[in-house]
Amino acid sequence: MSATSVTTPQSGGSESKTEEPPEEKVQARQESAKREVLLRRPVSEDGADVHRLISRCPPLDENSLYCNLLHSSHFAATSVAAQWEGAGEEKGELAGFVSGYLVPERPDTLFVWQVAVAEEARGLGLAGRMIRDILGRPSCAQVRYLETTITPGNEASWALFRGLARKLDTGCAESVMFDRERHFRGRHDSEMLLRIGPFSGSAIRG
Repeated sequence: MSATSVTTPQSGGSESKTEEPPEEKVQARQESAKREVLLRRPVSEDGADVHRLISRCPPLDENSLYCNLLHSSHFAATSVAAQWEGAGEEKGELAGFVSGYLVPERPDTLFVWQVAVAEEARGLGLAGRMIRDILGRPSCAQVRYLETTITPGNEASWALFRGLARKLDTGCAESVMFDRERHFRGRHDSEMLLRIGPFSGSAIRG
């Protein structure tokens, strides 16, 4: 499904099983900060790695591998891959991925589909950097609005996108895009549409 999600530890999830003491988390974050992350357009060969990354980021909805191949090829101009650089053992692996597209018939609007950040890269502000990287590309020169959908209980995603709106010096509006009963037949939480904008090119670069 096309829900956007920035993950936080969930009850029963993989992250909650490997909880670290606060001092170890800080040390791990500091070590991650020393490594470089390259933001680049994805290529089709990234599809399998994107699929694996998303599977490691609950509660993100997993798409088919074929769907992730399309994200990495047909939608490469409006998606971004974050790749570990440097000499670490994770060099070349994906630290994060954002998929998005320009809304048909509304080329001034970028829809962010999914935001995935590997556990070892969290706390570095990578999600916001990836989104701004897409907005700063020539393919998004006409974009003045950003849209995404978030489930009501996903506090991390709400914080990310509301923070982005503040950085872009603009407002945001909320509405129901896909209703739990009407669209999901009770099998998925409602997806709330968050629309950010309008914003200027200078706000993106700032």
